[in-house]
Amino acid sequence: MLILSCPSKLRLLEGILRKCLPQTLVVHGAVMNINRGNPAGHEVIVDSWPNFKAVLTRPQREVVSDDSDFYANVYAAFYQDLAVYQNLVLNTDAVNWLQRFRIQGNQDGIYRVSKLAAAIKNVPLSATSYITYTHSDPNKLNEYQLDPGFTVSTLNASHVDLMDETWAYGGSEQSHRYLASLVQHFFSSCILDPNGQLISWCVMDPLGATGVGYTLPTHRGKHYAAVAARALSIRAHTAGYPIYGHVALSNVHMREIQERRGYQKLPELCHICTHADVQI
Repeated sequence: MLILSCPSKLRLLEGILRKCLPQTLVVHGAVMNINRGNPAGHEVIVDSWPNFKAVLTRPQREVVSDDSDFYANVYAAFYQDLAVYQNLVLNTDAVNWLQRFRIQGNQDGIYRVSKLAAAIKNVPLSATSYITYTHSDPNKLNEYQLDPGFTVSTLNASHVDLMDETWAYGGSEQSHRYLASLVQHFFSSCILDPNGQLISWCVMDPLGATGVGYTLPTHRGKHYAAVAARALSIRAHTAGYPIYGHVALSNVHMREIQERRGYQKLPELCHICTHADVQI
């Protein structure tokens, strides 16, 4: 097990992972953010270098000090050899099993290893699978006109309270802190009404995915979410990020919307494995 900290090696790793897209999406997004100021305070673990077979990104332990914070304690995973990945997760200190955390990636083995780890190490596991959608050029997404007085903007700290109140996983000090970090450090987009009030938004997460999207119920049906997502995606795409996000298997309505908008569905599911007594 090696912590990869050399900037030139991290840039080389980013290039290698980009050649393996889309299977490497979550790890690649994390490494891109590490190589661009590392706002989330993550680090890269490989089984070996340069001929690695498994990669993990995780929070630096001196940055995220709250072991109970499964919002901040997020890992991304990719492997070329499942046995090597299993050994890295189970038999080294790459994963801090005293934490509440989530680990995710677009390979079935990630879930299988988490399930095995839960049994061996007697830790909780809540696993959810999502469909991953990508778009190669967000400039080609449909453009919708906003009503007069409505504007496209970016999120700021004054918006975090409403975001936390409306988020399905919000309502705690940890979720509020997590959302504030996203707003401070990552690409975001939102729609403001004529009074400057927030009505729709989305934001990038530390793994480069577009998420935490929401439109207030009284403003739905007017394509505000599509406008916000397009604006964020164009900014991220211009900066070199692949455009992707996850939709729950059960959310048939959103799946149909994504496919109508021209997003491509990946054949591999994204498995989000939360090793805590909660689900996200």
